[in-house]
Amino acid sequence: MHDPLVKHPGYTLRRASGAMTAELTQRLADHGVRIVDATVLLWISENPQVTASALGRALDIQRANMVPLLKRLEDAGLIERAPIDGKSQGLSLSEEGRKRVPAIEATIEAFEQDLLARIPLQHREHFIPALDALWR
Repeated sequence: MHDPLVKHPGYTLRRASGAMTAELTQRLADHGVRIVDATVLLWISENPQVTASALGRALDIQRANMVPLLKRLEDAGLIERAPIDGKSQGLSLSEEGRKRVPAIEATIEAFEQDLLARIPLQHREHFIPALDALWR
């Protein structure tokens, strides 16, 4: 059958995103984490003691979604909370989280390299700037 939507960039972008998301989801499953879990772990790794609200703003995750996400990571023993002032708690990686982050980073890096390898060489230097232009 002929796909009449393939000429539409929004449709093509959605299909590409779906395919890449499915592939990364499968690769991260080997580490027992979802894409959003890996994202949060990497952010916490680079920003120790970040608050849940600051993290949610940075990642555009609503509070209603952030609460169960952080609880799941805390219950899995990957993150810890500690008071940083009178009312805020900072997030940090637990010992187990610190052990698992390098493997998660390596998996993501391998995925990113495989993704870029699919892009024709002449388009690679423009690929990320073009994507950034759509959402920044």
